[in-house]
Amino acid sequence: MTFGVIGNNTKDSLADAVGALLRLGKKYSAEIILHADLENILAPLLGGAVSHHQFLPSAELVSNSNCIVAFGGDGTILSAARMVGRAEVPILGVNLGKLGFMAEVSLAEMDVIIQNIIRGEHSIEERMLLKGRVENELTEFFALNDVVIDNSSSSRIINISIYVDDDYLVNYSGDGVILATPTGSTAYSLAAGGPIVAPTTGVIIVQPVSPHSLSARTVIVPESSTIRISVEHLSNEARVTADGQLETTYTPPLNIIVSKADHVVKLIRQKNRSYYDVLRAKLFWGSDIRLVKGKEHDR
Repeated sequence: MTFGVIGNNTKDSLADAVGALLRLGKKYSAEIILHADLENILAPLLGGAVSHHQFLPSAELVSNSNCIVAFGGDGTILSAARMVGRAEVPILGVNLGKLGFMAEVSLAEMDVIIQNIIRGEHSIEERMLLKGRVENELTEFFALNDVVIDNSSSSRIINISIYVDDDYLVNYSGDGVILATPTGSTAYSLAAGGPIVAPTTGVIIVQPVSPHSLSARTVIVPESSTIRISVEHLSNEARVTADGQLETTYTPPLNIIVSKADHVVKLIRQKNRSYYDVLRAKLFWGSDIRLVKGKEHDR
């Protein structure tokens, strides 16, 4: 079993987390290979602990790994998903941040989950990706969370027409529109007032951002749909963003075609923890959020 490692270089706890995984690799006779971006940061901090480990670029790391361990938060998992691409190597998210819905495993739980992966006693959940392209262009982009179309650098509203399978749906005037997967329903879409959707549900969420109409509402369409976003006129450029990480600006008129991708992202899950367990924990459902360390705030 070979574990490839990527991580968020801005996290102070990254070196300690990788060091813990290196010790687990030695303990359970598993090979650990590290992403090339980690070498300059980890080598001075871990010294001899990393001297015998390979640092590989993205493509080689993926092709030589049975599993990718992503240390960080959900943003690190989004980066891992883009790195893995069509190879569909399973990803284990180890949370070094705060809110993270995908990076659900803590450092304290890492020993158990690594053992389970080696023994084949883990579960894998397949998550839908969105595929997008600008009409008349061949280059495609992919998103695990969402594709966002908005006004790139102006506070003025953007007028967007939306078509589903060539049928006209609606025109939104506002700050933009989010096309989200069920995985992305707890990301930007949720902040914009969208619904929470169980991650294995086969739908695409069409969520307006600050619409200038009380009648504008979220629309949920089948995952088999092809959605066309049309921006006819704009005083400046329109921005298309995938997962908050890939960003391109275009001059209207502009048509963006978005549909379900033909490959998935495989996330490693703990068998004894459901999505609803994670949801309750992250959103503090069933808890009195006025309580901090057992003490109630003054009312």
